[in-house]
Amino acid sequence: MRWPRVSGILLHPTSLPGPYGIGDLGPEAIRFLGQLAAARQRVWQMLPLGPTGYGNSPYSALSAFAGNTLLISPDLLLADGLLPRDALTHAPAASTMRVDFPSVTRWKGEMLRQAYARFAAGAAGHLRAELDAFRQAHAGWLDDYCLYTALKEEHHGAGWTAWPRPLALREPDALAAARQRLATGIEAERFAQMLFFRQWHALRDEAHRREITLMGDVPIFVAPDSADVWARRDLFRLDAEGHPTVVAGVPPDYFSPTGQRWGNPLYDWAAMSRDGYAWWIARVRQASELVDALRLDHFRGFDAHWEIPASEPTAVHGSWQPGPGAALFTAIQDALGDLPFVAEDLGVITPSVRALRHDLGLPGTKVLQFGLDDGPESIHLPHHVSTRTAYYTGTHDNDTSRGWLDSLTPKQRLWALAYLDTPATDAPWAMIRAVMGSTARLAIFPLQDLLGLGSEARMNFPAKAEGNWEWRYTREQVPPDLAARLASLTEMFDRLDERRDPASRDEAAHGG
Repeated sequence: MRWPRVSGILLHPTSLPGPYGIGDLGPEAIRFLGQLAAARQRVWQMLPLGPTGYGNSPYSALSAFAGNTLLISPDLLLADGLLPRDALTHAPAASTMRVDFPSVTRWKGEMLRQAYARFAAGAAGHLRAELDAFRQAHAGWLDDYCLYTALKEEHHGAGWTAWPRPLALREPDALAAARQRLATGIEAERFAQMLFFRQWHALRDEAHRREITLMGDVPIFVAPDSADVWARRDLFRLDAEGHPTVVAGVPPDYFSPTGQRWGNPLYDWAAMSRDGYAWWIARVRQASELVDALRLDHFRGFDAHWEIPASEPTAVHGSWQPGPGAALFTAIQDALGDLPFVAEDLGVITPSVRALRHDLGLPGTKVLQFGLDDGPESIHLPHHVSTRTAYYTGTHDNDTSRGWLDSLTPKQRLWALAYLDTPATDAPWAMIRAVMGSTARLAIFPLQDLLGLGSEARMNFPAKAEGNWEWRYTREQVPPDLAARLASLTEMFDRLDERRDPASRDEAAHGG
């Protein structure tokens, strides 16, 4: 896909405001779409949408296919007749600035159990045919995932490798007995997944009505404690008990002197290639049901990944090993057509990674903060950024631009402000202007930068185990002139006509 010249905002739905302790797919999400449209933005980028596991990370989901039911809107359940009128009066005392994941998870879990009980007793009859259709359409992953979640609950949250061996290794008799024993929990989870997809599709329809592209995120790896690894051990490099023999990560870099040991099991790419990468095709097909474009997290891992022996405590003693390369993307394209991918190609990038991205015709990723750290020769500065680029002031892994500026040494700060030609008080908007005015076709700004927030609003600290993914904003933090100010910049730098082929515009400008 050739991206048009557009701009957008990076905001995960959990960060939306609202009274229930966490952002959701209800009225505030629709309101945000309206704000995007008023600001003339055409892209809403978000993080992965799967059910979060360890550390509440969207990049460590319990499934690469399921939806995060914490995003289900209580208001929409009430509208569907799935909750009594007084149900929402018992919501937890919600923090408006941070997500308290334990309390939100308990309350929403009880709310969804109550909704399923009412449905099973005959309420919301209009959803029965929809549930049947959903079950058939998603049979390839849904049954395994619902059984996995029921077993995980039965074993008090323990990872699947700690379950009794017959269940961990999926012996047919043990699974059949579990399906019978846990039937209610399995059906309740199936119902919750249907509700997530139902609400998400309503949000996507509204985004399309406003001509806004939803851009999702596909992590290259999956969590070791996930339905994916439990159900398809043959596709991963595991020992006889299901433990990874090698794990994923990245070598020492900008974020960590010892690298990042993510701990995800590595794929057996040879096994995946034997059936034409069917699992990956199904994964991308599923993601494309939710969003219109996909950021490929850690794109360089498709060319070569950092392989760490599972016994190593850090990522220092790893090695680069080949990935599937173009063969995977050829299989996906043959099955699904030409998809709008964006390659996250930050970090250690080799000529072969650049060649793979170029051959696939994908835009790469640049981050202005990195450029202002590195000096005038940096490929992350506007005067070096190419057209085929998704350009960010910062990402979910960076500090906010205000927090980043405050962390610089006096010499770095002086150079950055000189480059931006701005006083420190105006630096976040000067950075937004620099990215907006670049030739990169896709310009994306974390909402925190548009609001001028500091490090208190950071979404993630790489290599930090706790306290991430919790940031939320409030309505009061949004300046009344924000939409108009952003719309003016968007118009000034010609990022409005997202439906016109940029090639035809270039030809027209040159008389062609």
